[in-house]
Amino acid sequence: MRMAELSERSGVPTATVKYYLREGLLRPGRRISATRAVYDEEHLRRLRLVRALIQVGRMPVATAREVLVAVDDEKLDHHSRIGAAVWALPDDSPAAPPEDSAREAAARLADELLARLGWTFGLASRDDSPAYRMLVGALAGMERSGYPCTLADLLPYGRAAGELGAVDLDMVERYETGSGQVEAAVALTVLYEPVLLGLRRLAEAEESNRRFGKAG
Repeated sequence: MRMAELSERSGVPTATVKYYLREGLLRPGRRISATRAVYDEEHLRRLRLVRALIQVGRMPVATAREVLVAVDDEKLDHHSRIGAAVWALPDDSPAAPPEDSAREAAARLADELLARLGWTFGLASRDDSPAYRMLVGALAGMERSGYPCTLADLLPYGRAAGELGAVDLDMVERYETGSGQVEAAVALTVLYEPVLLGLRRLAEAEESNRRFGKAG
């Protein structure tokens, strides 16, 4: 397909496609003349991923480039490649000082939670996981803010997250194996996180209405 068709099918303006090409987020098309190139379905798939990262996830171009490096790392096995690509996504949670007592307590709570859930991620060290560090940072922030939580509070969230993780990977497996699934894992993580947040807030509103709203 020509660039005009690539732009039309992806919903990305031609000028933006050219910018992504210059920035190395999209590999060059196959040259058919000195000034023209053609693109294929892989370009379309990658362009949709780039759009999800930058336009939906509001990710800086430099960060998106780092994520794409992980996506394309074929030296890793399939599980590690998906993990590396998803974990390359930025974590905006504030970092806690290593000596912070709230963080130490949060790490113990997180470890207890993961042990109860039986989650290991196939990693030798949990510290290798940005998601683990995000969890510990969030729990530490709750402690410092005066809203600490217990293992009993967290277990329902963990179990629900486990079910969602299975749903996520079911969706990923619908896509072409190899790079298609890795790209889907990254794109769906970015696209579905705001969906989950919106649904949770709507569910809370519905439950509040059920418990505290006026009858009728």
